[in-house]
Amino acid sequence: MTVSYTLKVAEARFGGFSSLLLRWRGSIYKLLYKEFLLFVALYALLSIIYRLLLTQEQRHVYAQVARYCNRSADLIPLSFVLGFYVTLVVNRWWAQYTSIPLPDQLMCVISASVHGVDQRGRLLRRTLIRYANLASVLVLRSVSTRVLKRFPTMEHVVDAGFMSQEERKKFESLKSDFNKYWIPCVWFTNLAAQARRDGRIRDDIALCLLLEELNKYRAKCSMLFHYDWISIPLVYTQVVTIAVYSFFALSLVGRQFVEPEAGRARPREPLEPGQEAASTLGDLDMYVPLTTLLQFFFYAGWLKVAEQIINPFGEDDDDFETNKLIDRNLQVSLLSVDDMYQNLPPTEKDLYWDEDSAQPPYTVATAADALRPSFLGSTFNLRVSDDPEQSVQVEASPGPARPLPAAQTPLLGRFLAAGAPSPAISLRTFGRARGAPRTPHVLRFRAEESGDPEAADRIEEASVGSEDEAREP
Repeated sequence: MTVSYTLKVAEARFGGFSSLLLRWRGSIYKLLYKEFLLFVALYALLSIIYRLLLTQEQRHVYAQVARYCNRSADLIPLSFVLGFYVTLVVNRWWAQYTSIPLPDQLMCVISASVHGVDQRGRLLRRTLIRYANLASVLVLRSVSTRVLKRFPTMEHVVDAGFMSQEERKKFESLKSDFNKYWIPCVWFTNLAAQARRDGRIRDDIALCLLLEELNKYRAKCSMLFHYDWISIPLVYTQVVTIAVYSFFALSLVGRQFVEPEAGRARPREPLEPGQEAASTLGDLDMYVPLTTLLQFFFYAGWLKVAEQIINPFGEDDDDFETNKLIDRNLQVSLLSVDDMYQNLPPTEKDLYWDEDSAQPPYTVATAADALRPSFLGSTFNLRVSDDPEQSVQVEASPGPARPLPAAQTPLLGRFLAAGAPSPAISLRTFGRARGAPRTPHVLRFRAEESGDPEAADRIEEASVGSEDEAREP
């Protein structure tokens, strides 16, 4: 059964995730405790052998081997390899869940398209949706151990009501070397075509919509089957596993607290004037390697997470509840196409019939939400310039662009004092091309069209000013 803790993290608070650390079911402790205890036992065994059973010369050799293993462990790119692998597995895990076929859309189309309140109409609707559920049961039997244990044989599928005895005989008479989960979908299409000929489906558009929804449903069944068929390449899984195991195999030896290397003490810090030299200490000798144990917990736990969710159709704590999905899909789909067909509540005026705007009430606990203003857009409160010249509409019709020399580009010209023209465009400088004034008929025409005499006067003044500036030597 899936472990759900969504309600526990509905609000961010102090120590919000800390309450989740004490859970056992579905936890990392349950997944990792055996490997963790084995690692601790092996580390303690090597430590006892080094401290109590080896001679001084053997300790010296062991210390050299330990330092070599410690340096070699740092050469393994464990974080990169393991992180990329777990990301790939998590994305694949969620994609498999979204590929589980759900009959919700299909049952709505069946209820709306296949007509008839008599026994024939009811039989058609129930049979169509039963065929869809049968296809999902057959494909889930192929990928999920839980479903296979529930329906180990086709006789169990018949006893559960997904298939009749005649349908089972027809199913088994069709010989194929491949998985036959698609057969109920073909039965569905043939039965839908027969319902169209009998007038139960009133037009071809409704039939087309029904078959489109069936094809989407069948595509999910096919995708689920192919996810089970095509796994993550085995070489990648082997590389990640070997990287993790080899890293901690080297750490078992390399992270032991051994005697310091001869002639290599910890470097001293420079002494201040008048300061006495302190005695040189070796590395701290700890019997329990806390950081190494934490490293094992994180990296090995990361690998165990990938191991658990790489196939979510097993029987782990966080695997998909496929049997519950089968029960839900059958019950809901039959209810929608049978009991709910043409079984509508009476239509009546809603509560806000005579009101201009509907405003549902709030409770005391949520009344503060009603006082908050609605979000109207990120630029709604942007302050625009009050200058009326900035609001006049102009028509931009520049001539053919000519590249400027490198020394006369606007940015470089500012540093070299080359007198380069400013890239800023305003009403006063709009349309000016390298000192030669341009006739502002376009601006005057736009202003006259807008019906604003003040804008026309301002454009006239701007054009006269620009002509005077052009006449100046």
